[in-house]
Amino acid sequence: MPGWFSGWRAGQRARKGTAAYVQALMLEPSPGDVAWLAEHAASGDADRATWELRYARRALGLLIAQRDALDDRTASEVAHQLAAAMSADRNVAASMVKLADRQFNERLSAYREMLLLRGGAERLPERLGRALLLLSGSVRMGSLELQGAAEIIARLVAEISGVLEKSFGVVSLPEDLPPSAAQSR
Repeated sequence: MPGWFSGWRAGQRARKGTAAYVQALMLEPSPGDVAWLAEHAASGDADRATWELRYARRALGLLIAQRDALDDRTASEVAHQLAAAMSADRNVAASMVKLADRQFNERLSAYREMLLLRGGAERLPERLGRALLLLSGSVRMGSLELQGAAEIIARLVAEISGVLEKSFGVVSLPEDLPPSAAQSR
């Protein structure tokens, strides 16, 4: 039965990796990022800035898992555990869970659109930063605001990508084969 046991152990490692990854997605935003976003986009509203940064971290984490995970099942496992963690989030009043879920899904769609957008002069951090500013209620979006938001997003994406690699492993492909041929080996 070594095949069964190996599969069971791999499943246990994957669950631990998913739990660690989702725990990282549920971390609170840095006070500096909250203060910056509140000042530059949320009309001084630190609570709104905090929520927008929470939503951004969680949405980007789910999207990065979909895009970069080694196993196709990872994103669905992350989505399942993230939904459970968000439902149990003590920052959300019980009567507001459905509203928070709807707001998260709106943000998830907005960030997904920015990830998929091709062409144009803006790089990915600027596109995602623009979405963060708009979702935060920005009425003015100059180069200072866009640059600051892009920096916040770049840090978030780098951190989340690092946690994904730590939780699930790094892609390692043979140099002499294209990715499609590596699966058939």
